[in-house]
Amino acid sequence: MSHQPNVTEVADCLLRIEIELRRLDAWADQRPSEQALQSTQPFAVDTLEFTEWLQFIFLERMKWLVEQGQALPSVSGMAPMAEEYFRAREESGRALIRELAAMDRLLSK
Repeated sequence: MSHQPNVTEVADCLLRIEIELRRLDAWADQRPSEQALQSTQPFAVDTLEFTEWLQFIFLERMKWLVEQGQALPSVSGMAPMAEEYFRAREESGRALIRELAAMDRLLSK
């Protein structure tokens, strides 16, 4: 039987990820185009910024899965992607990377 992460822990972690995105001023008010959201690339790297992918694809999907009581994905490698994204930026994404690493651990237990 596969391990399902604790839904409360996952929901709390989703909230902390959103808080960090807002704190970094990376929370977008404008939704990307449907076309951009349909990307088939990992993290939609061809059409979205990593933070947009987090907000509009990852967070929305995960919130929906949690609310619907659906199975959560069992692998997650967001922290390394976030480290790569913030390496080229002035602002430090350390707290966000920490939350993403926590989510990675929760989902891949």
